[in-house]
Order: sequence, then structure tokens, then C-alpha cells
Amino acid sequence: MVTVFYFILFLFSVVLVSLLPWWLIYRYSNLMAILLHDVIKYRVKVTQSNLKMAFPEKSLGELKEIERKSYLNLADISVEALRGFTIKNSVVRKKHKILNPELLDHYFSRNQSLIGVTGHLNNWEWGALSAGIQLKHHPIAIYKPLSNKLIDWFLKWNRSLRGTELVPTNRTYETFYNNKHRPCIYIMVADQSPSNLSRAYWINFFNQETACLHGPEKYARMYNYTVIYIDIIRVNRGYYTVELSVLCENPKEMAEGKITELYMKRLEESIRQRPESWLWTHRRWKRKKPHIVNETR
Repeated sequence: MVTVFYFILFLFSVVLVSLLPWWLIYRYSNLMAILLHDVIKYRVKVTQSNLKMAFPEKSLGELKEIERKSYLNLADISVEALRGFTIKNSVVRKKHKILNPELLDHYFSRNQSLIGVTGHLNNWEWGALSAGIQLKHHPIAIYKPLSNKLIDWFLKWNRSLRGTELVPTNRTYETFYNNKHRPCIYIMVADQSPSNLSRAYWINFFNQETACLHGPEKYARMYNYTVIYIDIIRVNRGYYTVELSVLCENPKEMAEGKITELYMKRLEESIRQRPESWLWTHRRWKRKKPHIVNETR
């Protein structure tokens, strides 16, 4: 019953937001940002700690400004995600425009699949909308399923209407295998902390030893799929551009760990350009690299 209740509440929120004009949606977002930061204080200490670690050269005033803007970014993403369930395709093309989709035509003509990596930067949620209606490759987004099965079903169904297939992480291997004969782009938002440290790659990210997911590199090397970096940029409130660039052309020729290093370096560059646009509320450096201690007898 609890699952059904939250699903009904979720649908009510989707319908309500769909009826509001954009200017009113962002007025609500302004209020939501204040509530999250000043009233609820949602992960404020985590955010402050992350920012201090990432930008030791910045003054307290500069960090405070990034902190407040990051909560507005979080609020915007939240309301835009709800509006994304009912937004028209023509509006998606304007508000989440892929600048250079032709970059992928060469691979599509050769029936070659790709791996697209991005981060929780700006509105990544609308990427599942824009990819399905602006790219020739079949988009498959690898994601962590929601705990509410009804909302999870609705999310997958809604995204499929735009041409994007959502696949849970535990079906990654079979999905790559089953789709190896058609041109797909596997979209991975790969800046989360891995649960299994034994398979993680440890990369210097914002001068911190950072555990990184092994998935994108694993499958890129397994199938020798070109890796594409997806850079999402907010050009105005509610308007984003998406720029694609080749990160790695021949993964099998790369040293192990190098693809992940290239991805994290490129992601850091994007974040440094727009630091308020990343989700600093995540405890990105909660895991420490295990060190083997040699015992002498």
C-alpha cells in the first residue's frame, strides 16, 4: 500500500508540474532551493566538506557562492525532471540541444556501437529524452533501479516513448551481448562511488584518490567500442546544450585504467568550468584506497 501511495503522489506531482508555466516552475524551484539549503539543510555539511576538498585555493566567500548556486541547480534539476515526463519532443530539441550529433554518423554508417560517458552535471536527466530523438544510434541508458517498483516501471515506460531504453545495472553484461549486432550508444553516468572497491579504478580526481566505477572501461575494452564524452552545459535557465567529443577511439590499445583516467580528467575540467552545476551533495570521497601493509617477521 505504501508503494502505491507514493506512486499516486508521484503521478500527482507530474500532472501538477505539467500544468504550470515555466516561469512559475522556476519560482517554485527558487523556494525549493532555499528550503533545501536553509531550512532542511539537506546534506549541507557534506556539500561544504566536498567543496573545501575540491577547491582549497578558493576563499570562504567563493565556496559559499558555489554552495548556494549548487542548491539552486539541484532544485532546477528536480523540477525539470518532473516536467520531463510530459514535455514535448519539439521543446526537448530546443531546451536540450545536441550541438554535433553528426559526430556519431561515421560510426552509425559502419554499424558500430559506442559508449557515452557523462556525469551528474547540469540536467543529465533530460539526456534520456534528447538522445532518443536526436541521435541515430539506439540509446541504452544503464541506471540504478528505483526502490519504488511502480515509479521505476513508469520511468522506463516514459523514456521508451522517446526511444531510449533503460537497463538496470545488473543486466549490463547481457544487454551488451544481446545488442552487439546493432548500433547502440550505451549511456553511463559514471561519477558515482562504486560499491565494490575490489573492482574500482583509483584515479586522482580534484587532487583526491577517488574510487571510480569500472563498468565503462570494462565494456569499452571488451567490445573495443569508441568512448564518447557527453558534456552538458547550461546556457540559460532551463536551456542546455550537449556537446559530444571522442574520448578514446580504440580502447583495446589503451593501458588498463587509462580510459577511466581520461574520463575523470575530462569530467573534472567540465566541473571546474561550472562548479555549481555538479551534485556536491553526494559523499564522493567517502571511500579510502586500501593499502597493503607488509608485515616483517
